[in-house]
Amino acid sequence: MFSSLMPHRKEFFDLMTAHSDRVVAAANAALRLVNSLGTESSELEALVKEVSLNEGSGDKIKMDMITLLHKSFITPFSRDEIHSLTLEMDHILGALRDVANAVGMYHIEDSTPESRELAALAADACLRLNRAVISLGDKERAKEAITLCREIESIESKADKVLRKAVTRLFADDSQMWNAIRLREFYFLQESVLDQCQATARTIEEILIENA
Repeated sequence: MFSSLMPHRKEFFDLMTAHSDRVVAAANAALRLVNSLGTESSELEALVKEVSLNEGSGDKIKMDMITLLHKSFITPFSRDEIHSLTLEMDHILGALRDVANAVGMYHIEDSTPESRELAALAADACLRLNRAVISLGDKERAKEAITLCREIESIESKADKVLRKAVTRLFADDSQMWNAIRLREFYFLQESVLDQCQATARTIEEILIENA
């Protein structure tokens, strides 16, 4: 009976991986959504829904992880570290949902080179994050995970430059001020995904350093 109250480490890592899988799926759907804007694609509504479904699935995984933390005597890392990582992946999913919802809310009918680049950078960062999370379960892959986290930080820095360039270009034409305001908000929502990825990567780095 006592052993049944102490879940194996594998359960924690399975949930972390499942959560990061949902992050990748939502980021890929958001990328396809942005790339579909301005085309004759009939998938826009379905792609918004796909992002939302992955965010909802992530919510369930988050609750499963919190439940597991409450019933476990032994955890692979500190409870605070696991809780922080779980919440940060939840924040990424929330940011991706906000991007998808903003397409309809702000009437974004076409994409720009900058919005497509930001979406691609977000998908890239989420994929690397997924690989870093998977690496947490294997101490032999700690160096690989740290490298991935630092690559995510570099991607976020690149996204900052894309954002600054995009906003500068938007306000170069006063005649399109309303459109500029809408797109600026959209760009900032997209960049928020990268910010959340960076925060999550830093948490993973801290976990690796403290548990080396």
